[in-house]
Amino acid sequence: MTRPLRCTALIGTALLFLTGCTSSPAPAESGDTALTGSLSVYAAASLTASFDELAEAFTAQHPDVQVSPVYDGSSTLATQILEGAPADVFASADQANMMKAAEATGDPAVFATNTLVIAVPAGNPAGVASLEDLADVVTVLCAPEVPCGAASASLLDAAGVTVDAASLEQNVTAVLTKVAAGEADAGLVYVTDVAGRDDVESIVPEGADEVVNRYEIAEVTDAANPEAATAFVDFVLSPEGQAILEGYGFGAP
Repeated sequence: MTRPLRCTALIGTALLFLTGCTSSPAPAESGDTALTGSLSVYAAASLTASFDELAEAFTAQHPDVQVSPVYDGSSTLATQILEGAPADVFASADQANMMKAAEATGDPAVFATNTLVIAVPAGNPAGVASLEDLADVVTVLCAPEVPCGAASASLLDAAGVTVDAASLEQNVTAVLTKVAAGEADAGLVYVTDVAGRDDVESIVPEGADEVVNRYEIAEVTDAANPEAATAFVDFVLSPEGQAILEGYGFGAP
């Protein structure tokens, strides 16, 4: 008489055990941010190649985030952000323009450094060898309000050289484009701009190591995707992000 009862009890115990096993939720993985949506990164023109790769590497880690970089002169981007442009992150080529946008951004962090070189067309047809030569050839420079323009002014002032520029460009890419096309004999650009190019040559001018641009990055206060913005800034500052920047010739913060 007791055997059926014992069997029933055993079956009930087994069912409870199996039910417990199948109904318990799996523990959440630590560090799972589940980032999604679009991310708009406003970055200085000199960051184009490096930030394209940074965006690709970031997306590989967060495949549900679509990164959309916008490149231009830092002064232009700062103005656009202050006027309400839909930026999530701002990466400036200098600290002055980050300060200009301070009311629209969080606390910035220096993430890279850069210095200037004299860029000339391949073959250096005008025979440019120094900053002094820029006064006697067709030279293009960045506009004074642009980071590369402010750095160029500091470098030329320290050398006692006055240059009547053929044009003043709104970003460093425009300067390099004119030099590469032979529309100018020379221009001042960043060392990172000429790396790996065969249509231009570069000369490191005396005193270049004393005029250092410090690049800063910050989340925009009204970012539409603040979680992804924070994650992207952290990625740029991470060892992996720093290695990518170093590969393009940027100096350490």
